[in-house]
Amino acid sequence: MDRTISSVKRHMGTDWKIDIDDKQYTPQEISARILGKLKQDAEAYLGESVESAVITVPAYFNDSQRTATQEAGKIAGLKVLRIINEPTAAALAYGLEKGKEDELILVFDLGGGTFDVSLLEVGKDDDGFSTIQVRATNGDNKLGGDDWDQRIVDWLVDQVKTKDGVDLSKDKIALQRLRDAAEQAKKELSSAMSTNINLQYLSMSENGPIHLDEKLTRAKFEEMTADLLNRCKTPFNALSRTPALNSAKLTTWVGRWFHPDACRNRAGQGADWRSRAE
Repeated sequence: MDRTISSVKRHMGTDWKIDIDDKQYTPQEISARILGKLKQDAEAYLGESVESAVITVPAYFNDSQRTATQEAGKIAGLKVLRIINEPTAAALAYGLEKGKEDELILVFDLGGGTFDVSLLEVGKDDDGFSTIQVRATNGDNKLGGDDWDQRIVDWLVDQVKTKDGVDLSKDKIALQRLRDAAEQAKKELSSAMSTNINLQYLSMSENGPIHLDEKLTRAKFEEMTADLLNRCKTPFNALSRTPALNSAKLTTWVGRWFHPDACRNRAGQGADWRSRAE
């Protein structure tokens, strides 16, 4: 849709801008809208004002990207107490630091718009408090779950064009419905071998309404996204040159992609790791 923005995190720390209703918006301003909504939701749930926040970013974010994220928090009316790395936050969320000492953890974070893989060291300081340090990180800020969604959308557009002779690539309302259906199909394929995508009255043609009813198998989905899976290998291979990686015992997979085993098999074939996915 004209007034819809996605994967803005990919543009943090750049000169990217977008025009909406004759006004230019920076990535910080768009991110601030998201943070502002989260602030409102938190206040509604807690029943009190939320003034401060800790914001997470990909571990490979540079200084300009981190500064832009902090600016977004300020625009949203938040006092940003700290910017922390997303893999560190993932480890904390899982409680991986509890009772652990001198352990290496590999966090594979494939989110909606960005991807990073980080090697964390969990230990304790001189006072006995748990610590988590990022030993090495690599990533791709142009790769995320949105790319998998788009492959399904493209496939559905091709199916309609082949069967009904109608090109939906310029139909903004139909495309939005296809994106929503694609994300849902991706989620369902995380636990099922196939899923049905059914959209009634998707668009109109000279011959009447267009109804979509397609079956997508996990095998077909993996086939159409094989190159995206292969791109996951590049950051992992770069990180694999870290000698300490061979000592990693536990791999944590986080993000909103669909099937951790597929990515694990591509990225780290032969690795003897226990894994945990979210």
